[in-house]
Amino acid sequence: MAALELEGKILHKLPAQSGQSARGNWARQDFVVEYPDGNFNSQALFSAWGEDKVNDLARFNEGDSVKVSFNVRAREYNGKWFNDLRVWRLTRPGQQAPAAGAPAPAASQAPVYQDVPAQAASQAPYLAAPGYQSAQADPGFQQVPPPTFDDLPAADPAEDDLPF
Repeated sequence: MAALELEGKILHKLPAQSGQSARGNWARQDFVVEYPDGNFNSQALFSAWGEDKVNDLARFNEGDSVKVSFNVRAREYNGKWFNDLRVWRLTRPGQQAPAAGAPAPAASQAPVYQDVPAQAASQAPYLAAPGYQSAQADPGFQQVPPPTFDDLPAADPAEDDLPF
């Protein structure tokens, strides 16, 4: 799904709601954002689901500018359909959002790959991705260099069977 983002001003923050369901505790807070839409301003109602998102919303006050990253959901109830704009990130406009899952390393700190030889980590950093098994873990593993332009087939216009 495409990432949807909107920048505007928090117009209203509705009271936080919480409770217990069969899946456990839940928390939700709705808020209205006013954003420019052509020559006029429009409003949209967003939902911050989960305690962490409600805490993120608590950092903002009514009247603050905000950049909202969200997903659109729809649900059916008694034969009627309702849309839901679910927030997954709230930041101030112009602020770079932190990477998900881990704090950003200091600028002087290089990433450390414990499972990858230093030479392989410098040549192909994608080898340190989660789920990667190093050469030490699999004796049959052989590191293959990335392809170059010499590895590509020669361009022969006679063999081009594309209709455009």
